[in-house]
Amino acid sequence: MDSVSFLLVAVILTALAFDFTNGFHDTANSMATSIATGALSPRIAVAVAAVLNLAGAFLSTEVAETISNGIVDDVRVSPVMIFAGLVGAILWNLATWFAGLPSSSSHALFGGLIGAVWVGAGGSAVRFPAIVEKIVVPGLASPVVACVVAVAATYLAYVITRRAAAHAARKGFRAGQVGSASLVALAHGTNDAQKTMGVITLTLISGGVLGHGAGPPWWVVLSAGLAISLGTYAGGWRIIRTMGRGLTDIQPPQGFAAETSATAVILASSHLGFALSTTQVCTGSILGAGLGRRLAQVRWGIAGRIAVSWLLTLPAAAAVGGVAAWVAGRGNAGVALVAGVAVAAAVGFFVLARRRPVNPDNVNAPRLPERAERSLGTTA
Repeated sequence: MDSVSFLLVAVILTALAFDFTNGFHDTANSMATSIATGALSPRIAVAVAAVLNLAGAFLSTEVAETISNGIVDDVRVSPVMIFAGLVGAILWNLATWFAGLPSSSSHALFGGLIGAVWVGAGGSAVRFPAIVEKIVVPGLASPVVACVVAVAATYLAYVITRRAAAHAARKGFRAGQVGSASLVALAHGTNDAQKTMGVITLTLISGGVLGHGAGPPWWVVLSAGLAISLGTYAGGWRIIRTMGRGLTDIQPPQGFAAETSATAVILASSHLGFALSTTQVCTGSILGAGLGRRLAQVRWGIAGRIAVSWLLTLPAAAAVGGVAAWVAGRGNAGVALVAGVAVAAAVGFFVLARRRPVNPDNVNAPRLPERAERSLGTTA
């Protein structure tokens, strides 16, 4: 195997590693509310989400094509730049997972690629109009739209069932959540798994394996779907706890309304080829579900910290991706150094996380007050 082929394989494996982190980082998107309300047990929830993420990966490729030939000039991109961008995205995913913050894996990926390509090929290789149209505008609008839709859906859910027996209504909505959460997982696969497909396709184009403007081959679709489903099954319990218990106290009608609202927004964006953040959509819908129930408590301090992480994601991942591209561009020694630092950082995050573990057995435990959480230095 020559050095070019070895680099292509290394980049593809790194892309699948990112896909795995995307899976466990975003498990909360589809299953946090169902786990919080008891509609599904934690272990069954992640298993269902994993299967449906894999199925969703085969439904369309519009988002993958947006990434592979939409936001950067695929003629000027090299495998080294893609590798560096992926490293930036992976490190941001791990940092926010450790903090329990549902930041956008999608925006981390976009930021890492933008920073790496900018440093490696110059600003002219980055298609800023497409970034604004396909990423920034949907990123700003989607959580607001999901929040508004969820407010209306939650209000209607309580109005329609106000004369029903409370126990019967709760039981019915819990059953409905099994279906609505499954739809979110399926929609997540149609959107997020495609992002890794797009990155791998871009790598194959830059390496001369595929022609300019080519779509993802079948084996790319399969491998990306498997990687994200395995990550989903691993369960991002720290983020599941934040989304299920942190923003608001979710009841079954709210969970059902949040999940159906998120599904509608995600599927519509996938059809249009918008590579939006499913994390932002689902967080917005959960916030809307909290606002839609009278007397529900919304924890604005946690919501504010999540919003700050959203604002930082693109520039932070771009900065790491840019530095990684500069170092990796020095040659094989630079690539090895970047890979070594990334592996060491990943191990460090997992070791630190074991000091205050969150797992299926305590993910629904009552949360500490916000002041107590801040004094302990992390959100569970």
